[in-house]
Amino acid sequence: MTRTTGTGFAPRTVGFMNMADQRSGEAFELGEKLTVLGRKLQPGQAAPRFELDHFDGKGISTVRLSDTHGRVRLLSVVNSLDTPVCDAQTRRWADPETVVPPGVILYTVSMDLPFAQTRWMEAAGAGHVALSAHRSKDFGIAYGVLIKEWRMLQRALLVICRDERVLHAEYVADQMQEPDYDAALGAVREAAST
Repeated sequence: MTRTTGTGFAPRTVGFMNMADQRSGEAFELGEKLTVLGRKLQPGQAAPRFELDHFDGKGISTVRLSDTHGRVRLLSVVNSLDTPVCDAQTRRWADPETVVPPGVILYTVSMDLPFAQTRWMEAAGAGHVALSAHRSKDFGIAYGVLIKEWRMLQRALLVICRDERVLHAEYVADQMQEPDYDAALGAVREAAST
């Protein structure tokens, strides 16, 4: 279904996803093949805008990609913080040996409720911000990480440059495996140095 907005001529897709945007078997766990919705982002592409929730202990605020315009962003996408591999991935960024350059914005993104994220981050001593995509599938589809069968996000690492372009995108197929942290950190350092 398409709807033309305003008096413009360009149609906008509303509530419909092309079947080609369903990537069957591109994610799996313990032999279970999963369907991922949305297209994989490629280096050089514009990073899709997003609006995600963050609970700071007092209230929920909306965090947008545009809030950090001009900064390098590292998005660490996980299924759920309360699972072993996601726990390890998120704790990795709190490890003193993992040096994220100063000024780089690090977000962990999942579909966990923002309250649960804050509880987990505080208990783990993680010093970065967790963002929740629980309200809608928009982030998951736009970033090509929504697992249809689970309504959770596929494990991924994405580096977004100051100019809102994707520099690095790793989509992890095996949900029991951690991503390549070194490759993401190399991209972050490259982006931070320009």
